[in-house]
Amino acid sequence: MPVYRNSTQIVCDLLTVTQDSGQCGIAVTPLCQKGNLSHSRLQNFLSRLTSSGLVNQIEYDGKNTFVITEKGRLFLEEYTKFHEFAGSFGLEM
Repeated sequence: MPVYRNSTQIVCDLLTVTQDSGQCGIAVTPLCQKGNLSHSRLQNFLSRLTSSGLVNQIEYDGKNTFVITEKGRLFLEEYTKFHEFAGSFGLEM
């Protein structure tokens, strides 16, 4: 039986992949692949991530790429702490 991610888990996965890509950022296609999302679904999430200031869209080598912001790093750090805290009580997030 497949395990489905909720939207917060998807956001955290996308932020992690973006953070791991470094200062040059990550383009849409690799983000689709590593985030395991269709292009249209990814665009929806990217719109939410950029409008909330968690990710910046930049042009790098003529391509749109995405880099995590300091706010995005903080969100990811705090979510990870909360996820571990909830897990210590046997709660799955």
